[in-house]
Amino acid sequence: MTEHGPGTTDPLPIAQALIRCRSITPADDGAIGVVEDALRPLGFACHRLRFGEVENLFARRGTGSPHFCWAGHTDVVPPGDKGWTHDPFDPVVRDGALHGRGACDMKGGVAAFLAAVSDFVAARPDHPGSVSLLITGDEEGAAVDGTARVLEWMAANGHTPDMALVGEPTSRARLGDTVKTGRRGSMNAFVTLHGKQGHSAYPQRADNPVHRLVRVLHGLTATPLDEGSEGFEPSTLQVTGFDVGNTASNVIPAEARAMLNIRFNDRHTGASLTEMLHAALRAEGARYDLRVSVSGESFRTPPGPFLDRLLRAVERATGERPALDTGGGTSDARFIARFCPVAELGGVGVTMHQVDERVPVQELRDLAALYRAVLEEVLA
Repeated sequence: MTEHGPGTTDPLPIAQALIRCRSITPADDGAIGVVEDALRPLGFACHRLRFGEVENLFARRGTGSPHFCWAGHTDVVPPGDKGWTHDPFDPVVRDGALHGRGACDMKGGVAAFLAAVSDFVAARPDHPGSVSLLITGDEEGAAVDGTARVLEWMAANGHTPDMALVGEPTSRARLGDTVKTGRRGSMNAFVTLHGKQGHSAYPQRADNPVHRLVRVLHGLTATPLDEGSEGFEPSTLQVTGFDVGNTASNVIPAEARAMLNIRFNDRHTGASLTEMLHAALRAEGARYDLRVSVSGESFRTPPGPFLDRLLRAVERATGERPALDTGGGTSDARFIARFCPVAELGGVGVTMHQVDERVPVQELRDLAALYRAVLEEVLA
């Protein structure tokens, strides 16, 4: 690894090497290899884990407790084909910022942690406990053959961590201003309500499923699901699609379909919300089909020694106490929460998934310093 100052490893060239890999989910294109090549010389035992089409890596240094795991991903979303000032996979530094797909989310974060752990190991080769990395190539995709599968392998092979930090770009305006200690649950629902097709001039001979479905949706959206809970904002239900597939204006369709997305706090579960939808549809007295996909239940890491040390590290590195937050979408932390306390901390996520995604080089280096402070606190 390249040095940029006395005793500090520069994350910039590591991030550039990762960005050069066209690892559009679930492709790897060598990205996992970049991480492995950085870790093996530091004494990490590396395990390449391929599930389905997804390349993953679990690497651990040491065998003792406490076991701290840093989790991240090297896959990225597609860059699109318009608007980029430079090739999204040609990492250039312009106006003090590193440009490229994944610079922000989250190849830059992976590089920062690799730099941090390099410096930490150099300074404390006999550090207590153990440190590991869980790196997946399936975070931006289906998230089926990535972190969830690696965690199962870890549990089966005696590698369940005592605590974990996910390197998602959680900071809002400045580095370290926000730590995520939980996430709302997320579910999608697909409803098909059946009626009877007929001529619109003779509605008495038909059964209009559109009217029935509109009533159901109105009932579901008219009243808030809740007013929030401790540590969580209110749950939300959004109608994300409505379709009857009808091309004739004088025909009552035989069925109507809707899509819903629900983001829910700890007042609900995927099962309880599914039953709520069934109850609303049964009340309409119509024939229906309901398919539900729950991508994650809500979770929240309570106060305790891990969070205390993490917050102390952030305050030490930045000079300010971070805010705790549970908002936003889902992340792989939802899988890790089943095994150990988990939080999320990373760079400022302003340009993630955008055209000309970028991260200030100084922020990248500051993030490496922040991660080193975390290692020094949690493995004290």
